[in-house]
Amino acid sequence: MNIAHADLLLEMQKRTSEKRATQNETVLWQHSRDESYHQPVSPDVVVYPKSADEISSILTFANEHHIPVVPFGAGSSLEGHCIPVKGGISLNFQEMKEVLEIRPDDFLVKVQPGVTRTQLNLALKKFGLFFPVDPGADATIGGMAATNASGTTSVKYGIMRDQVRNLQVVLADGQIIQTGGLAAKSSAGYHLTSMFVGSEGTLGVFTEITLKVYGIPESVLAARCTFPSVQSAVEAASAVLSSGTGIARMELVDERSIIQVNHNSDTAYTEAPTLFLEFHGNPSSVTYEASLTKELLENFGGLEWVEERDSKARAKLWEARHNLAYAFKHGYPGKSMMFTDVCLPLSELSGAIVHARKTMDEIGVPGAVLGHVGDGNFHAILMYDAVIDAERKKADQVNGSIVDYALRKGGTCTGEHGIGIGKAKFLRKEHADTLPIMASIKKQLDPNDILNPGKIIL
Repeated sequence: MNIAHADLLLEMQKRTSEKRATQNETVLWQHSRDESYHQPVSPDVVVYPKSADEISSILTFANEHHIPVVPFGAGSSLEGHCIPVKGGISLNFQEMKEVLEIRPDDFLVKVQPGVTRTQLNLALKKFGLFFPVDPGADATIGGMAATNASGTTSVKYGIMRDQVRNLQVVLADGQIIQTGGLAAKSSAGYHLTSMFVGSEGTLGVFTEITLKVYGIPESVLAARCTFPSVQSAVEAASAVLSSGTGIARMELVDERSIIQVNHNSDTAYTEAPTLFLEFHGNPSSVTYEASLTKELLENFGGLEWVEERDSKARAKLWEARHNLAYAFKHGYPGKSMMFTDVCLPLSELSGAIVHARKTMDEIGVPGAVLGHVGDGNFHAILMYDAVIDAERKKADQVNGSIVDYALRKGGTCTGEHGIGIGKAKFLRKEHADTLPIMASIKKQLDPNDILNPGKIIL
């Protein structure tokens, strides 16, 4: 960066109406981190753009002066995506949070990147529609698209890449492009939308996102079922998938997780490996599918089956899954949390989860195993003291072992959290042959390496 600190602030204020840029130390600190365990780094300036034209002006200037630009949404990412490791400009999208257009007849919605998942669903509800991707946190749509997020509903509705129909993107040189359209399918050229989804702000800055949405199901039924072992739970989940039932969510939480939930919340769940499930449809279909699933699970050792139809009871049930990370944070005050993320073929999932639990116990890292067993994606929560180097190394060792196992079995180092800072070394292992191609795409679109530098491709 070849421009003075104070001059950078003046330039950013010049490129936004109402001078929406600041170098306030508290604001810089807030933009130095996300929910991950990675080391915070403050940007040189935080800017709050309101339009694609403002972002185009900012990027044109930044590109000319080789100044890093890092998008910032809700700061809920788990691999350091929005940490400005090389300083520069942090682009905060809180002023770009409009639902621009709802097209109910086309089952489409166009939003700005700062719209959150909850905000979007509130706007869609009056049309009888909803957006299904649920990563747990109330993340922004821009951040979810940038990391190709998924979550608990991906077994039925798919991941973020399956929902994005079109993107308006500002490139490093300030050029504004559209990557797709409104049609349900197209064979016209390379699929640029898919390339930009999951690019983590390294190829361009999203300014408008067109998404596929769905009709709100008439009836929703949630359930949980305990098992004598993790293996039997995963085998049962596989049987449910092969049965063809329209399962909407199917989450595995291990015994250690349930113990922590009971300790942290007002619950008294049976402390055993548990599947949390949800069915969407009409009343008769969800009743039938739940009954069939219950029978299947019992054939694989399923023990305690509990159903919930009431919305408040369902929300309470899912709190055990969504708030699990916070239950561990509260249960281990002063400790940091490393949240791992791998995805494997379903046939390899049981062995991978057993390996993860065994590795955690052998190395001596407390935590839990949980996952989206419907699509082979699972996580380990690893608790460690960040100021004790030996503890951090142990957590890294467990994480590395979990990833290596997944790669050996044909899996991936990240199912939904993205590469960011923490997974770059594993990306080299997973895609050694195609990494040079990825690097050439990055070089072509961002020759001065200003877009979220230090992420994905180091």
